[in-house]
Amino acid sequence: MEYQTLQLAISDKVARLALNRPHKKNAINPQLVVDMVQALEDLRFNDDAAVLVVTGAGDAFCAGMDLKEYFFELKGKKPAEYDRVNRMLVDWRGRLMRHYPKPTIAMVNGYCFGGAFSLVECCDLAVAAEEAQFGLSEINFGMFPGGHVSKSLANLFRPRDALLYALTGRRFDGRKAAQIGFVNFAVPLARLEDETMALAREIAGKDPVALRATKDAYRMSLEMSWEAAMSYAAAKENEVLLLQKGAWLENGIGDFMKGLYKPGLAGHETLKK
Repeated sequence: MEYQTLQLAISDKVARLALNRPHKKNAINPQLVVDMVQALEDLRFNDDAAVLVVTGAGDAFCAGMDLKEYFFELKGKKPAEYDRVNRMLVDWRGRLMRHYPKPTIAMVNGYCFGGAFSLVECCDLAVAAEEAQFGLSEINFGMFPGGHVSKSLANLFRPRDALLYALTGRRFDGRKAAQIGFVNFAVPLARLEDETMALAREIAGKDPVALRATKDAYRMSLEMSWEAAMSYAAAKENEVLLLQKGAWLENGIGDFMKGLYKPGLAGHETLKK
């Protein structure tokens, strides 16, 4: 699997997908949108990849949209093609990543601006370098955080934080991103790769059916009433039981009852080692 604007490596059941336009700080151009959608489709059915880590090549995670290619050259000159690519972009960060069947982790290694906020937000988890720089610079050129970005802010940021950074265009670093809950935690850049990949490998060791059900139950419950969420959870439990052929009940709970492990201290996968 080769892509013009992405680098892909798979090891230990973890796919590491890097935006690869370092000369443009990995800004999102039309080709990157096409490549990302294709990569997600390719990895969806790849059993060698249980977890997806998204990062950036060089010293940037993603500088947001490539303003020249995306708006001047595409939107201004090829409106029909712009519409096609923009719908792919909306689908990628709005549905594909959010409801991806495998856990996703954003590894924010450097600059993260504008549209990159939506890429971080649509991943299930996020880890940042303490040195990483975040910013919503749209207000600085007379625009607002459009597309997905305002929705991403509403999903994860506290109102005061969202409006402070959107109205001023001020930067903040990885430590602040962790403090306000935009990422799960931040570590020094020198440890970012090791810490993130360790987290990814830990999750990759879990049962894939249970991982997908965990994501589905959480994402769907956000939009459901209490009664609908209870009904959905009951149906999802039966689905997991069917797909696993009873494994979580017979083996997972069964081995706990036999005293072979304690779920609060270790995962059932530790018995396989």
